[in-house]
Amino acid sequence: MISPVEKARELQGLVRQYADRNEAQRHLSAEVAQAFAEHGLYRIAAPKDVLGSEMDPLTQVETIEAIAQADGSAAWNLMIGIESFGLVAPGFSHCMELIEDPMVVMCSSTAAVGRADKVQGGYRVSGRWQFVSGCHNSAIFGATVRVWQDGTLVEDIPNRYAVLTLPDWKILDTWHTGGLCGSGSHDVVVDDAFVPDRQLIAPIGGTKHSSPLLNFPLGARLAYNKVGIAWGLAQAGIDAFVELAEGKTPRFSARGLRERPRAQRAVAEAQVRFLSGRALVVQLLEQMWSLVREHRHISGKQRAMFQLACSDSVKGCIQAVETVAEAAGTTANQKGHPLERILRDIRVVGQHTTVAAHHIEDAGRILLGLPAQEMMLAGMPAQSYPSAD
Repeated sequence: MISPVEKARELQGLVRQYADRNEAQRHLSAEVAQAFAEHGLYRIAAPKDVLGSEMDPLTQVETIEAIAQADGSAAWNLMIGIESFGLVAPGFSHCMELIEDPMVVMCSSTAAVGRADKVQGGYRVSGRWQFVSGCHNSAIFGATVRVWQDGTLVEDIPNRYAVLTLPDWKILDTWHTGGLCGSGSHDVVVDDAFVPDRQLIAPIGGTKHSSPLLNFPLGARLAYNKVGIAWGLAQAGIDAFVELAEGKTPRFSARGLRERPRAQRAVAEAQVRFLSGRALVVQLLEQMWSLVREHRHISGKQRAMFQLACSDSVKGCIQAVETVAEAAGTTANQKGHPLERILRDIRVVGQHTTVAAHHIEDAGRILLGLPAQEMMLAGMPAQSYPSAD
């Protein structure tokens, strides 16, 4: 049986073929999205009873990493699709027919909270949601909403997902960016659409399930897939530099680029920074996965260390690409050279709230016995944490 990682590697040529088109049209090409769906890649994080293949966390990350080596925007779309199916589909118990077709792609957003007004048989949903990556290739949109009844917010009902199908949601052309331009993370708007009762489902992390994946710490799960994109982009950037160095002789120099000590140091430092950060994330991820599968406790300190490792790994990947880009000289600024796009794309990864660098300081607060202040680690007690062993 071919693993998802092997399938992703087989698709790298197709992904590269459409990368420029993705960039120009500012969303993922249908041909790439269809290939991801045909090979089951969007559903690798979903439990088997909701039509997923339920792959372990490291397989998920390495699948995304393989696509990111070919194109960061395509990998971002795949990552969001994996998260959407993995975290939202378990709530589809009363509307499974919406995802029975393996070619159905799902997008979702937690970037805003819309309104769901209770009516007979369902809800009238309205709102506008940002950063809906992959919306151009999706047939289903999961919209974060709060429930209202008779003009009043129902305080004791937390956020829910309203599951909408086309044509009940529209795309607004808002994604005008430099980095990850081809991800198509546009806004989506819904205007008084009717959603049946059975299509108002639990939000991310709100479904109880026996699958170990659904019992993995939610914050850690949201972080680790973003890291996979940074890994793929970092290796692609280093590879692009090596290829450039083998053939470039800088102006006003008699030596080729690869003969320069500065280039040699740059590629060595970039590779070790990337690989050392990657190794720590893999080590901690496998440890946490083992604890989850054994129904053992994951301590606050372990969560803090994992968040620290993810944020630092992404930071290190950015530094690695910046290091080789600087050593590449003006070539790295030229449109059409891989380093130019990779540098733009990888900086966007580091700006995402789940792996942003400020979580490094927050993890340090926990390691020093202080309460966390940022979203990813908030709520953990300020104390020394016992080992889970």
